[in-house]
Amino acid sequence: MNKTIYLAGILLGALAVILGAFGAHGLEKIIDAEAIQTFETGVKYQMYHALLLLILGTMKQLPEVKKKLIFYFLLVGICCFSFSIYLLATNSLTSFNFKVIGLVTPLGGTLLIFGWSIFGYRVYKHFD
Repeated sequence: MNKTIYLAGILLGALAVILGAFGAHGLEKIIDAEAIQTFETGVKYQMYHALLLLILGTMKQLPEVKKKLIFYFLLVGICCFSFSIYLLATNSLTSFNFKVIGLVTPLGGTLLIFGWSIFGYRVYKHFD
């Protein structure tokens, strides 16, 4: 499981760098400044959680079974939150109205909160 967590953290981190560069240099002339800021929010949250996955993968104190639930909450949360933000920020570039998937963003945020909460609880219980 640690290998999977590391790989996901590395891939999501690298993708955050790529998307951040794309947002800063590729989108600046085709979407407005507010949409760029929205896109950057998705990139930041993706990178924060990619780093959290790398930390989670290194935690030898937590058994892999307990890491699995945290990993799934974070992974699905990242996908729902950040990727829906990317689509919403670039909505003006497509003929599909991504605002219809707007409820996916808070769902993703909720999953990220659950991931952090479970992580905090597991660490607290381990050092208790």
